[in-house]
Amino acid sequence: MLFSVKKWTFVIFLVSGYLFGAFAQMGQSELKILSENADVIVTGKVVQQNSSWNENKTRIFTRATIQVEETLKGSGLNSVVVNYPGGEVGDIGEMYTHTPKFENNEEVLVFLKKDQTGSSYKVVNGEEGKINVLTDAKTGEKITASNVQINTLKAQIKSYIKD
Repeated sequence: MLFSVKKWTFVIFLVSGYLFGAFAQMGQSELKILSENADVIVTGKVVQQNSSWNENKTRIFTRATIQVEETLKGSGLNSVVVNYPGGEVGDIGEMYTHTPKFENNEEVLVFLKKDQTGSSYKVVNGEEGKINVLTDAKTGEKITASNVQINTLKAQIKSYIKD
């Protein structure tokens, strides 16, 4: 019986290692797709948000202004305006699933596509195109919510860009 438990423990260990590697590769391929599909990739801080009704007063949209810290793809940007559905106007609020939401003073890394007017942007691939940037309390380093160093992530993104 003991041999059997060891054998199964080993099999579970191998399978979990394989799955972890598969998830890591999937994450890298998603990062590559986001990087290639974005017109602009920046890090920065959300400095302002304004929500308003569309012309017919049937939907609410929010415009978030991001003060650019670093441009990974694109050029000459001090700030970008990101449009997304949802927000609050007066006592009425709208929320959409799988849509990135921004908070004032939040640090982000975003993958953006120019909207139809060319004057603002939308986030590529919904929530996946917005990564929150946190500061590790122990080291002071910038990291993601999944504890990946932002500098490592930026290096991967730059390796995918063929400007």
